[in-house]
Amino acid sequence: MPQQVTMGAMLQCTFGLTPATLTVLPVNRVMAEGPPAATIQDHVPLVNIGTFGMCASPANPVVISATAAKLGVFTPMPCIPATTTPWVAGAPTVMIGGIPALDNVSQCMCMWGGVVTVVNPGTVRTEVE
Repeated sequence: MPQQVTMGAMLQCTFGLTPATLTVLPVNRVMAEGPPAATIQDHVPLVNIGTFGMCASPANPVVISATAAKLGVFTPMPCIPATTTPWVAGAPTVMIGGIPALDNVSQCMCMWGGVVTVVNPGTVRTEVE
């Protein structure tokens, strides 16, 4: 059964070189095992989703530019997440402030082709469907 994701959860992007931490602002005032519980709307780059170190996406314009400058030698560049859409699919039966809760099997898409997943949800006992 999926677990509720909370602030401090560890995330990974398929093109990122290091994990990132999820930040959840306590606007809904719902806590799960201590920290604020996340919703599918907690996808804002550099507010909710931190940087994944370096970006290795061949679709990222900054990576394309750096690779061209090095005469075709692939060159990863610093990650600036481009997650413009909410997490998919969340837990549609568990609402937090009228928004589906974020579970650990949800994914968030980056504009540069990366898929952000939850590596560690930050909870161990709180399950959602």
